[in-house]
Amino acid sequence: MQLSISDVELFFRLQRSLMSFVNQRLQVVPESVATPEAFLRLPPETRLELHEALLEHRDLIDDFADANPSGLDEDELAIVRSWRDLVAGTFMAFRQLKGHMIFLSEDEPVVAYGVLALFTPFEHLIGTHLPVMLDTTLLPFKGRIVYDGLIASHDVRFGGGVKRRLNEEFKEIKERSGVITSLPAPIGEPYPNASKRKSAGTTRAKSPAPAPAASRPAHDRIVALIDAFCRDHLDDEYAALCRKLAGALARKRPSPLTRGKPESWASGIVRAVGFANFLGDPSQPHHMRMTDVDAGFGVSEATGSAKSMQIRNLIGIDRLDPEWTLPSRMDDNLLIWMLKVNGLMMDIRDCPREAQVVAFEQGLIPYIPADREDDSTDE
Repeated sequence: MQLSISDVELFFRLQRSLMSFVNQRLQVVPESVATPEAFLRLPPETRLELHEALLEHRDLIDDFADANPSGLDEDELAIVRSWRDLVAGTFMAFRQLKGHMIFLSEDEPVVAYGVLALFTPFEHLIGTHLPVMLDTTLLPFKGRIVYDGLIASHDVRFGGGVKRRLNEEFKEIKERSGVITSLPAPIGEPYPNASKRKSAGTTRAKSPAPAPAASRPAHDRIVALIDAFCRDHLDDEYAALCRKLAGALARKRPSPLTRGKPESWASGIVRAVGFANFLGDPSQPHHMRMTDVDAGFGVSEATGSAKSMQIRNLIGIDRLDPEWTLPSRMDDNLLIWMLKVNGLMMDIRDCPREAQVVAFEQGLIPYIPADREDDSTDE
């Protein structure tokens, strides 16, 4: 969905007036070029310079409204003043809904914004293969959220693990705060804070949401069975991933865990995690036959196999799935490290640290390989 033609014309008229004023104050580009009438004809890189200058001098918004060099009326000045509540940064264009495109913020806590296109629909700007990582600035406009007319998309493709994580995050956001469709966000809603970015060089760790009350009793019984089994036959890594999977199933609406025996679900969960990590391969540090997993929980092979298949289909788990790989196996899982960089598929571990930091900050890799190598060298 995009703005009406009349609103698009109004938006750009106000924007070019403000940007001309910004340039007069800061002299970013020659004044003879950056007049209000010529602003929209400037090349994108020049317009971007002006936008970045405004982000660094947001007080100029009030200065413009006070001076009113373009003779705007009060309603128009109110729109420009509202742009003080802009939100600039990196977003994930996540899903096109009927009324707007969902933009997920990069920073924690993740915020979902409902954004309208201006004149050109988003599918023509960024394509239909979502999600798409992009840089832009969100602006309030007549009770809605639009972008500033400039979008820089990142040439990165996302695998199934990232897409599933985004789906889970979006579900949590809808339950926690809903989709923000106007700026500033309602009082009490979280805003992304750049100062709270995760520090580089450490593995990302996000506390999962607790199991809902309706499925919590079944979840807790299943987790108790899994913990005991992993303590006797596997290790803490397997136990942690199995608990994560049990939590994901508990948060399904409705949760399948409330139907069936806890032992059957426990066997299916361990099997599913084992499937992703080749538990049945004798060359692995931890090796078990799947029938031994079933026997450990006192269920038949047919039951354990059926539950494992059901779980893998529900969650979308496959071999070497980055999201369900044991931490100790991450270095050996090439699917985690192969990313598209400048149009080419590359092992991000072979790229400069700067590229690794960008990938880490976008949640594409679990840690910064160069920092791990530096630590090993120091030792």
